[in-house]
Amino acid sequence: MTRILDLRSNDDPRDAIHWAVQALVEGKVVAIPTDTVYGLVASALSPGAVETILELKGRDGADPMAISVSSREAASDFFCEISPLARRLAARCFPGPLTLVVPCRSSSSAITQIPSSVRQRITGPGDCVGFRVVDHRVLYHIHRLVSAPLVLTSANRSGDEAPTTAAGVLKSLGLAPNDPRLPLLLDDGPTRFGGPSTVVRVDNCGMEILRSGAIEEAAMEQFAKPLIALVCTGNTCRSPMAETLLRDQLFKRFGSEDAARVVSAGLAASHGMDASPQAIEVMGRRNLDLTGHSSRPLDDAIIASADLILTMTQRHREAILTAFPTLSDRVFTLRQNGGDISDPVGCSVDVYQSCADQIETELSRWMDLRIAALIQDNPNSFRSAPCDSDGTTSGGQS
Repeated sequence: MTRILDLRSNDDPRDAIHWAVQALVEGKVVAIPTDTVYGLVASALSPGAVETILELKGRDGADPMAISVSSREAASDFFCEISPLARRLAARCFPGPLTLVVPCRSSSSAITQIPSSVRQRITGPGDCVGFRVVDHRVLYHIHRLVSAPLVLTSANRSGDEAPTTAAGVLKSLGLAPNDPRLPLLLDDGPTRFGGPSTVVRVDNCGMEILRSGAIEEAAMEQFAKPLIALVCTGNTCRSPMAETLLRDQLFKRFGSEDAARVVSAGLAASHGMDASPQAIEVMGRRNLDLTGHSSRPLDDAIIASADLILTMTQRHREAILTAFPTLSDRVFTLRQNGGDISDPVGCSVDVYQSCADQIETELSRWMDLRIAALIQDNPNSFRSAPCDSDGTTSGGQS
């Protein structure tokens, strides 16, 4: 008999989570809510449970299922070597409603520790595997207690829409309440997005949307673009001018300032401060508008997502690398010789003018050295791929 536990009736879901973990460890299937739809999960180390999922869905296993991991860091144990574009999407969309399908060919990949029969169920063309890092408290707590990845698929049969409520799970699967194949269903109310994840495959040929979902194509295009961050102290003088000047250079080089995403931030910045009047005047002399600038502090989201971080001084770079020592290949001083761009705060417009000239020269060098290559090597064209009526796709599903 399927036991249904309503998580909404108790602010502390730990008992329900422990029941789910026990079932998974015992090689059983559990139905759970995710951020997108309700799904079926089984331990990736339990081949019998994975086969039970296919029975419940009425599938022959031709379409691979996705696996759920606890974090983007855990996913990297499977990715091993991935393209900059795949890394970019993982950094910007995990956790969230994305199924990222990437090749897992490395002999060092954690995928090799999964039983071969399960690998066959999750691996698609080109040795690609679909990964989810679900943004939901249930899977968050389950992953804390279960070390193995989970095979994850929507709780529906072919021809039915994936259920977004617990009540729809048994109906969609066509199960009797006493079916022993699904011993536990966790009910946490309607799912946040009310529909499936977006499935994107990234390989050497570029990026392909296998299934449209919660993340719209326009948003995926933005997530796919390289992100360049300019960093100073207060984000009111140097880095705002650098941001504006780089956007102008992108327009002149590529015909659009949106060829890459450009942001500026400050290590000691507060939120919402205008650019300094002198910086606005100097940019105005170049027919560039800085009047809408609003300062922001450098945060973990920018650091995790940025492909290139250019700091105004060596101290700015050292401060970032002290906190994030693994980013030495992405954090540099704007001056390529390691020197500083002096802070013009409190000085005359002429000093700001000299500062802007220096920034512009250094940005031109970075454009030729690295920024142009980031943009030109970014294969972000999309091709839509058809999928079955139950939402399955070649390469992974949610």
